[in-house]
Amino acid sequence: MLNGVILDLDTLYPEDLDLSPLLDNPQVEWCVHGRSKPEDIVARIRDADLVLTNKAPVMAEQMAAATGLRYIGVLATGTNVIDMAEAKRREIVVTRIVNYGTPAIVQHVFALILALTTKLPAYAAAVNDGGWSASEDFCLLGFPVRELDGLTMGIIGYGTLGQAVAAVARAFGMRVVVAQLPGWQPQAKDVERELFADFLRMSDIVTIHCPLQDNTRRLISAPEFALMRDDALLINCARGEIVDSQALARALKEGVIGGAGLDVLDQEPPPADHILLDGAVPNLIITPHCAWGAREARQRLVEIAAVNLQNWLHQA
Repeated sequence: MLNGVILDLDTLYPEDLDLSPLLDNPQVEWCVHGRSKPEDIVARIRDADLVLTNKAPVMAEQMAAATGLRYIGVLATGTNVIDMAEAKRREIVVTRIVNYGTPAIVQHVFALILALTTKLPAYAAAVNDGGWSASEDFCLLGFPVRELDGLTMGIIGYGTLGQAVAAVARAFGMRVVVAQLPGWQPQAKDVERELFADFLRMSDIVTIHCPLQDNTRRLISAPEFALMRDDALLINCARGEIVDSQALARALKEGVIGGAGLDVLDQEPPPADHILLDGAVPNLIITPHCAWGAREARQRLVEIAAVNLQNWLHQA
């Protein structure tokens, strides 16, 4: 029987999930923690053969204490909470969850896009504050609305998720362009990529679907905003650190770009005084990293985690 530790199960909001595919594995005796602070992790995984984590970090210090650790299953797509170089050195297998949340995230991307282009929050507020009731006309058209048909959707990161966003964009009648990032070897060969500067200039909406790596941290900052159209929208449902928050706040306040919709920030949870939580930043919609959170997506995550683990057990 192997000793398994789950460090932060509560971050999956498991109350409505069937965890049996994972927890009923007869080869593993589980110790389950709802959440783990960084200072708790060494003690909690010291005797573990395998660890599952979502956001609790497992770095070199923790690995050194867990001398029997052979497997880390990340309950997310990104592996930035794992010291991957140290895991490789110690021959610890690391798996992650891919493609579990594509439908949920795609619909959230377009929820942000549609809210920004239809001015949905402003119009809803105008009803609630009595503006429509006071109107001289049957309707209220005080906020400019844009059609998606004919606009150019620019996609950064053209993997499974980026391609799914592209399919919906085309259904809206949009033209799709894909960014060529310096130093990247694209996986999908069936699409033409635009040089990054040209890509930013031509896109009406830029949506981010690449991982957070050294070459994508602050990929979008002041020079990139300066290249974008003054009515362009930026959508980020990937990782917050890909966008420079200070530069985005300035770009929105100064009208350098037209608006932004974010589901992620560079600090999560953000401090109350985070620059992008300032109500003076215009044309900005922020949601609390919830795009992945549909029950169906979280259940797929559990099932993929179980398959990843079982595959490793078969090979171990």
